[in-house]
Amino acid sequence: MVRVVKADVDGLMAASEVVAQGGIIGYPTDTVYGLGCNPFDENAIGKLIAAKGNRTKPLPVLVKTLTDAEKVADLSEKAVLLARRYWPGPLTLVLRAKERVPALLSPDRSIGVRSPKYATCLSLLGLCSGLLIGTSANKTGAVPATTADEVVKQLGDQIDLVVDGGKATLGIASTVVDVRNSLVVIREGPISKEELLKCLRVRK
Repeated sequence: MVRVVKADVDGLMAASEVVAQGGIIGYPTDTVYGLGCNPFDENAIGKLIAAKGNRTKPLPVLVKTLTDAEKVADLSEKAVLLARRYWPGPLTLVLRAKERVPALLSPDRSIGVRSPKYATCLSLLGLCSGLLIGTSANKTGAVPATTADEVVKQLGDQIDLVVDGGKATLGIASTVVDVRNSLVVIREGPISKEELLKCLRVRK
């Protein structure tokens, strides 16, 4: 059975060590539980995709800061404006992936990045060099997990460790917007398209 640890200093250290060794972890974010590994470790990415099952879309990456986002993505002017307004928070920005990002992570050279508004998750990201894959912790097509128990039930035999941080606070996935050119809403979540457009208009 998968190892479950508390979301304390020891637990987060253990999780970061699993990531450093090429393992897969489930961990709490401000929206739902995430499934993570080192975004530059192709072997780990392959194991994560196998755990999810039937995953063909690019995998999102959680970042601690805007500077960390620059390690994996080219930041457009719109992206910087929206990130400064809504990060940390439930907004995923779809951008052009850097050349060094593995093709397995970003087959179409796009990448979604987000900074979560959750201290435990930000602390974990800090221990993982500011970056973790942040796809939802569930089988493809299933309901995203909002507790550690739900992660274990769906993925327990295919991942290495789960950080138990209690029930995810929002319980719904983030808003996703493509800002490579114009603003295109891919998935509307806690932040509406109207809010995003208003932010861009105000900052012009």
